[in-house]
Amino acid sequence: MHSPGKTTELAVVGLGGVGGYFGFKLAQHYAGSAAVRVTFVARGATHAAVRTHGLTLLSPEHSDSVAYPARVLETVADLGQADLVLLCVKEYDLADLCRQLHPVLPAGTVVLPLMNGVDIYERLCRQLPHTIVLPACVYVASHLKEKGVVEHRGNPGNIVVGPAPRHPSFDPRPRLRYLTDAGIALEYQADAFPAIWTKFFFIASFGLVSARYNQSIGQILEAPALHARARHLMQEIEAIARAKGIALPADIIERTFQKAATFPYHTPTSLQLDVHAGKPRTELDLFAGAILTYGKSLGLPVPETGAIYREIQALTTDGQPQPPAI
Repeated sequence: MHSPGKTTELAVVGLGGVGGYFGFKLAQHYAGSAAVRVTFVARGATHAAVRTHGLTLLSPEHSDSVAYPARVLETVADLGQADLVLLCVKEYDLADLCRQLHPVLPAGTVVLPLMNGVDIYERLCRQLPHTIVLPACVYVASHLKEKGVVEHRGNPGNIVVGPAPRHPSFDPRPRLRYLTDAGIALEYQADAFPAIWTKFFFIASFGLVSARYNQSIGQILEAPALHARARHLMQEIEAIARAKGIALPADIIERTFQKAATFPYHTPTSLQLDVHAGKPRTELDLFAGAILTYGKSLGLPVPETGAIYREIQALTTDGQPQPPAI
């Protein structure tokens, strides 16, 4: 922990479903604390809403649904010293955010990305080389209901995090204790990458197939052609993970299908919803782009990923969803 008399600075960048859920817990727990200061960074209407009305979390976990951080900023340029920064933005905002953070964060700042994707850790290490990036993945069923209001359902949110491979002598657990002290469920693992890749197997394969055909998780499971496409994507992901030395169970693909079967039949994926809502920016590159990039760098063929990537790009270009090939 930090020395007595020093204020510990915690920052949450991005107040969507993920940042709003975990940021709320930090702001509520450390409200009025002289030892720990919580700062939110949010843009535009979200910044204005939280600055005026506080952050609202609609969750069975909290009867008091409004929390006020010590500071609400509209840009990271005003952030200053930070001991732990939670990055909770969409992948397509990451590069621009890192350009803004690079001159702001002091050397040794601990960065905890609460984002989907298997390449987030490597990208952050390249773009913020003077910081200590922790590999992590997050599970939470929450979404932004309106600006400054986050709704959470289901199980408590959970973070899986491990030490930074590029900083083997640094023990992040004293910093992470600020999260657990605030009631955040956190699982510290000696190697967090298997958890990151295990989640990616599911979100990438089902995200891509659901986006391509506008079909739910249950429909993908029951339609042989769509089930096969999901399996082929997982096989390409598995080949990459094995080549990178990720310690995954031998039956990772079957486990992924079993996980999918636990979701309600009509559950859509976020990529599916974004693509078929015609949103100009989606996380297509987070899923397919990462597989294609790793495949090229490792010399591994990823034809299924390349094909479905082009098909989804065509959907977003002409705006005409194509019928499922079932």
